[in-house]
Amino acid sequence: MKAGRLGTILMAAAIMCSACTRSSDSENQVKTADSKPAAARAYTVLAEHLKIPWSIQFDGDTIYVSEREGHIVQISGDSVTRQKVQLKKPVKHQGEGGFLGLQLSPDFAKTKQAYAYHTYEEGGKAYNRVIMLQKKNGGWEEVKAYLEGIPGAYTHNGGRLAIGPDQMLYVTTGDSGNDMLAQDMKSTAGKILRMTLDGKVPADNPFPGSYVYTYGHRNPQGIVWDKQGRMYNTEHGPSGDPGGHDEINLIEKGKNYGWPLIIGSAKKESMVSPLYHTGNTAIAPSGMTVDADGQLLFATLRGQKLYKYNPAANQLTTKLEGEGRLRDVKLHNGDVYVITNNTDGRGSPGASDDRLLLLKP
Repeated sequence: MKAGRLGTILMAAAIMCSACTRSSDSENQVKTADSKPAAARAYTVLAEHLKIPWSIQFDGDTIYVSEREGHIVQISGDSVTRQKVQLKKPVKHQGEGGFLGLQLSPDFAKTKQAYAYHTYEEGGKAYNRVIMLQKKNGGWEEVKAYLEGIPGAYTHNGGRLAIGPDQMLYVTTGDSGNDMLAQDMKSTAGKILRMTLDGKVPADNPFPGSYVYTYGHRNPQGIVWDKQGRMYNTEHGPSGDPGGHDEINLIEKGKNYGWPLIIGSAKKESMVSPLYHTGNTAIAPSGMTVDADGQLLFATLRGQKLYKYNPAANQLTTKLEGEGRLRDVKLHNGDVYVITNNTDGRGSPGASDDRLLLLKP
């Protein structure tokens, strides 16, 4: 039998087996690719045995991946090194909290500095903070805290960091399970925050003296800009009944995105409805990137797929599936990189999980 025919049969068998074993709770519907022959895979594995990876960053051909327990993994060719992160306030790793977003500074090659977002505990309560790190002596050390006291919880911590085309640092925060905080302008929960690269409130932020850029968010976990400078985010919708209603939003300065007062296609004066929502289906979208055609790629946890979203057609297509939970995706030099998240406590990890994948063209 020819190798191509054998690969096709094995892939079909794996898919049929996965379909037979899936439960009604899609949080636990995980299929790994360990049994697939290499020729049948849609990717190359660049690193494996990662521990709840969360964010992908690039310095040339060197890749850095944050891990929720409190490490940064450096991947350079065949070398994979787990590096310690020394913080002034220890990481509180519980539920969805921990060491989350990572963003290298624009001058990282010179300064070796980066921004990070992590959960910590104070007075018996969970909070999140934005800090600057310095890479030195084979590890990382905290240099300065930029913002602390962001409400945290077992779930809904947000955590994505990104530098916009305006050279400002953007931060997504969750509602920490207290949904009305998303509407409270005195709280940093349930927001997208914007700050200068040295941690100050920009003079042109929409609310004077405030880091708040937009509000009314439940648990935003992806942000990206296209070539025209338009900003998009991914966001988790409600749990329970109704559930689903995960969102893709066009983000505009100072706007209210409605949570918890509106979901899905509902409309309310002075509130923005999403470009796209999933109806009653939950996919739990996370990290996102944008391709040269302005289409959005985003990873999903519960949905266990990498999707491409076409804003012009308002349409989703599947680019990768069958690898379990996916946390982040990045486009670098025309190549697509994805991290799985099967070790996060809600998946069924395979023997080599979690993994950093380079998708084949």
